[in-house]
Amino acid sequence: MADAHLTASLAPVTEALLAAARGAGAESADAIAIEGRSVSIDVRKGGLEHAERSEGLDIGLRVLIGQRQACISSSDTRPETLEAMAKRAVAMAREAPEDPFAGLADAAQLATRRSAEGLELFDPSSEPDPEALHEDARRAEAAALAVAGVTQVQSASAAYGVQAIWLAGSNGFQGGYGRTSRHISCVAISGEGSGMERDWCGEGRIFQADLPAPEEVGQLAAERAVARHGARRPRTGAYPVLYDERIASSLIGHLLGAINGGAIARGSSWLRDALGDAVLPAGLSLREDPLRLRRSGSRPFDAEGLPSRARDLVADGVLQGWVLDLATARKLGMESTGNAVRGTSAPPAPSTSNVILTQGARSRAELLAEMGTGLLVTSLIGSTINPTTGDYSRGASGFWVEKGELAYPVNECTIAGNLRDMLGRIIPANDARDHLSSVVPSLLVEGMTLAGD
Repeated sequence: MADAHLTASLAPVTEALLAAARGAGAESADAIAIEGRSVSIDVRKGGLEHAERSEGLDIGLRVLIGQRQACISSSDTRPETLEAMAKRAVAMAREAPEDPFAGLADAAQLATRRSAEGLELFDPSSEPDPEALHEDARRAEAAALAVAGVTQVQSASAAYGVQAIWLAGSNGFQGGYGRTSRHISCVAISGEGSGMERDWCGEGRIFQADLPAPEEVGQLAAERAVARHGARRPRTGAYPVLYDERIASSLIGHLLGAINGGAIARGSSWLRDALGDAVLPAGLSLREDPLRLRRSGSRPFDAEGLPSRARDLVADGVLQGWVLDLATARKLGMESTGNAVRGTSAPPAPSTSNVILTQGARSRAELLAEMGTGLLVTSLIGSTINPTTGDYSRGASGFWVEKGELAYPVNECTIAGNLRDMLGRIIPANDARDHLSSVVPSLLVEGMTLAGD
């Protein structure tokens, strides 16, 4: 496996942690090690604005004594530190309250796939040197400044990162994988003084070869900023709202949060009684697929060693199931869906990976023409969401639409509605970008409340 060298040094650390936990009196335990390095370069006015490089190794240990558990983390892998961690974790567990749902996976539940081989999460090409990142950021800035109407570039950045993850448990699981990332971003400004407007563009990929040219990133950021020049507040009323593709995934994110096992187990979700009910329009499905190639959300197994698998969260508009780890599944009397994630200092919790929403048959322009008069939202600011009722209110900016055409840029407005009602009547466009971990097109929502002038 191309990234095996990344995880080779982590397995002995987790094994030593587990041995220390057993020696300290733990009945069961799991350990995680995460090692990474990253470098980022920021450019301003053609010169170096900021350079940052970080390298680090973090380790985490979870121990269980009966139904009591405790977690502890460190960045020190010396043997005496591992021993001290284990003793402290066991002492903490003895004092922790009982949790009847805590516990490792049974051996029969564990994934047989123990690496990310075949998922293409690691780019084996050489790490870019700082000069190359500097040049990418400089090219993005230059492209933005070349666009008429741009008064300045707030920042242009290029970054690279690599991370290795290894998970081991006393239940026999051992596995890990590496992943890489490469990013270019640019923030451009149009106008002067109180009339300044800002917009941005950012692109990220796992493989360097898949990354767009810096000039594309800079130019698009600039064009977006120029288009926002002269923004004003729209009128107040009930209008259709079209969520642009680059922020439409936030709506689906609220749906994912509402079907998260943690919220369901607490009874604090506006979808807590919706299993088997329609939550999207008929014909639309929301699929989770953690095994997509070259996607940032992909993972071969979850943080409890359970296999990752694709499934429909929503099929033909109907909610199929919750997003569960072992603890939330046990609390709800269900089986884990293999959705556990974790860091080094806390126990696992449920979360989704890559999601794909069914695309529509029409383009964004065709949906604009259909909506007639309303708001195209390209940026969202702040959030007021009632988790138990789904009442929704967010600051927004974008473009006012008249007779199906963009009329003028708008800002300083608020859009409001109820998420259950909104998601039940979304109309998707066909413009989703397939390389993202959330493949969601522009979404039209009729009859939202808009507060402006």
